[in-house]
Amino acid sequence: MQIADLGDVRLHYRIDGDPDGAPVVFSNSLGTDMRLWDPILPLLPKGLKFIRYDKRGHGLSSTPAGPYTMGSLVRDVERLMDMLEIKDSLFVGLSIGGMTAQGLAVKRLDLVRAMVLSNTGAKIGTPEIWDQRIAAVKKDGIEALADGVMERWFSKAFRATSELELWRNMLVRTPAEGYWGCSAAISGTDFYTPTSGLRLPTLGIAGSEDGSTPPDLMRETTDLIPGSQFHLIRKAGHLPCVEQPEEYARVLTQFIHDTGHL
Repeated sequence: MQIADLGDVRLHYRIDGDPDGAPVVFSNSLGTDMRLWDPILPLLPKGLKFIRYDKRGHGLSSTPAGPYTMGSLVRDVERLMDMLEIKDSLFVGLSIGGMTAQGLAVKRLDLVRAMVLSNTGAKIGTPEIWDQRIAAVKKDGIEALADGVMERWFSKAFRATSELELWRNMLVRTPAEGYWGCSAAISGTDFYTPTSGLRLPTLGIAGSEDGSTPPDLMRETTDLIPGSQFHLIRKAGHLPCVEQPEEYARVLTQFIHDTGHL
């Protein structure tokens, strides 16, 4: 575990795998930290360098005053990668992390040679929906939203297991300002036009029971980029890397090989 002091924010990051391997950068969803990727990392090929980080307002990173913009989230990981001298990464982003991936690829194609857009969209929800969620968190905290979020995140079968408590706890322990600050960043983002101009190997991954970014949205976003691939993971919601880690790792491994990243 290490901290990168970037001035206006301090990002918690971690590097696993082969320090000399080709870089794979992971960016996680709203209300989770880098442990989101724990289920799949042991299943991925050896010889790669895995970089994970907690975005601002999440995990062990600092929580600057909100609201945040997508530009600030993109700039955070851009500065982290520059600090670590990482270029030509395969960037895996889930939900808000997938929006960050799109923004980073548009801004700094030297940092991203291929990307995985998982359970995300070029635009997610409406400003009205996000305004309601932000107001609810400011008034009553994340706990008030937690059960509804679990329904959107996970399939009914997974919600019946004891493991659900781990993810619910991770959500409610997210700093409230970090949660609503990042919610504001999602609310203000529409990447349909910039993402449609991208030309890089792209894999879209959707969960069949995702209540936050449904498969149709994920397919629509992936289709903006010519030559992209799309994969639907069944019996999984918004976090298929948690519910179906073997399939998620298998699809990601195939994409790593297809793009010559290993």
